[in-house]
Amino acid sequence: MTALRSRLIHIHRCQGITRRIIRKILHHDPTLNGIYTLSSSMISHYYSLPMKNATIFHADLHHFNLKQQIKRDLEKYQVITIVDEAYPPVLKTIKDPPLVLYALGDSSLLSYLPALSVIGTRNPSREAKLKMDHIVRPLIEQDWLIVSGMAIGIDSFAHLLSLGNKGKTIAVLGGGFHHIYPKQNIALFEKIVDQGLVLSEYPPDTAPVKYHFPERNRIISGLSFGTLVIEATKRSGTLITVDQALDQGREVYAVPGSPLLPQTKGCHQMIQDGAKLVHEPADILVDWETIGRNLFYT
Repeated sequence: MTALRSRLIHIHRCQGITRRIIRKILHHDPTLNGIYTLSSSMISHYYSLPMKNATIFHADLHHFNLKQQIKRDLEKYQVITIVDEAYPPVLKTIKDPPLVLYALGDSSLLSYLPALSVIGTRNPSREAKLKMDHIVRPLIEQDWLIVSGMAIGIDSFAHLLSLGNKGKTIAVLGGGFHHIYPKQNIALFEKIVDQGLVLSEYPPDTAPVKYHFPERNRIISGLSFGTLVIEATKRSGTLITVDQALDQGREVYAVPGSPLLPQTKGCHQMIQDGAKLVHEPADILVDWETIGRNLFYT
């Protein structure tokens, strides 16, 4: 392990700072060596950190037990940093790319194309599986990688559909590997580890909190050529991923449905706002051939 990579993993685990501050440190000190020589007050001054945060950060920088914990985690999990050759190129181009990723499973999937994120409501209608069987299954059978967030509902359906058809899938979590959420998806988590890839930018002992889920969504959309919304209510958190996909220059697709169902109202709003209406796999395949190949292979 290179010294820079080792320091980045360590600093990423320290409390008291954000990814924005880590990027600032990297900008001022590309070796990440100098930060270890600074006092709390110097860190506070140089990086405009509140003294309380600088003190917490400084303590973690020199905390022996934290270094030992990182060493144990490196023996158990794959860790991919933004300075590694194995870091997925598609993520480097997004706003606020993850600096460190923890992985379980087949990490070669990080560079696999074509990939589609499939997302939607946690409370799908009875038609949702039929929609996915009609649109997503043929893509899986044509070797598309499916990316989702392992939540209940559409996310779980997407992973299971891929696994059930010997396809490729990546799950991006909103917490560390020691805190699988939701708990009813522990068996699904184990299947994806065995047959696909599970990713998290959160260290293994990090419990999920509410803001992690919209935060991790930028990784779900960032790994994919496009984002397909199967069902979403009008105020669905799914629409956060859609906004991030648009911000990243990714394609956005929505499946229409009955105007009487609340689970379709978000999709209909997306279509009115300019998302591409999808009623068969060809609607996505044609975009990959005409847009995606040129964009993702250059």
